[in-house]
Amino acid sequence: MSSTSHPDAPAAAPKRALVVGADPDLLTFLSGVLGSEVWTLQQVPNNASALVAAAKEHFDLIITGEETSGREDVELLRKIRRVRPHTRLIILTSQSTTEDVISSMRERAFSYFSRPYCLNDLAAMIQHAAEEACWDDGIEVVSATPEWIRTQVRCDLKTADRLLQFLDEVADLPDEERHEVARAFREILANAIEHGGQLDPMKSVEIDYVRARRMVTCRVADPGPGFNWDEIPHAAVANPEDDPIRHMEVRSEQGMRPGGFGILLAQQLVDQLVYNETGNEVLMVKYLAAPAANAP
Repeated sequence: MSSTSHPDAPAAAPKRALVVGADPDLLTFLSGVLGSEVWTLQQVPNNASALVAAAKEHFDLIITGEETSGREDVELLRKIRRVRPHTRLIILTSQSTTEDVISSMRERAFSYFSRPYCLNDLAAMIQHAAEEACWDDGIEVVSATPEWIRTQVRCDLKTADRLLQFLDEVADLPDEERHEVARAFREILANAIEHGGQLDPMKSVEIDYVRARRMVTCRVADPGPGFNWDEIPHAAVANPEDDPIRHMEVRSEQGMRPGGFGILLAQQLVDQLVYNETGNEVLMVKYLAAPAANAP
């Protein structure tokens, strides 16, 4: 009986992750997320030890510990990249500033999480780091201050998730407004990448995030030709009042994936969506309540 298996073929080498810090819970969590069959984890006590280990051998992923500040971890990344230019490093920290997050983006950190963060979000980002083949040219910081960040982002939905995590870290907003802005921005950015950029990784979307005293704005400009409001029957926002699910039928007829609620959802979450004449640039505006007079 013939067989297509090759018992003598060498098994794929396990991937290697370096974990900084002495937190046993973090090591257990990472083992569960990455899988011990595919990944081997090495733990070092501090950033100095991490730099020595990374200089000696290649690690597919490095995750910092929460004992150090974001600034210290960015400096670690900067030093590691001098000898390992494409290192994937995720920063975990309990001490963070907006400037630290911006610096991490400039130094091409894979992602950034400060306390408190959602473990499910962290697990998803770690899986993304483990699976993504090409990543470190996906987010380009054009200019940045704590109030105004401009980036160029590759037309790839996973890269968009990475950008959204960085911007979530700099969003100094009350919880409800933070959630609403994040959801609306995710929908608008996904539309720009999927429809304007056609998921073409050779194209990019330009994004401005501006935090004013009483307002947050997000501008998204995609490389597509734009659209006419009378020519998007696949979007829920174009449904007639007497047929609120018409777009679902259109999407099915055109072989499109389920969805089409992005613009409609964003309109309900923020105060204004303002499109340019051709429809390939949108400004999202969220007004913020004035702080209470007796607020500290």
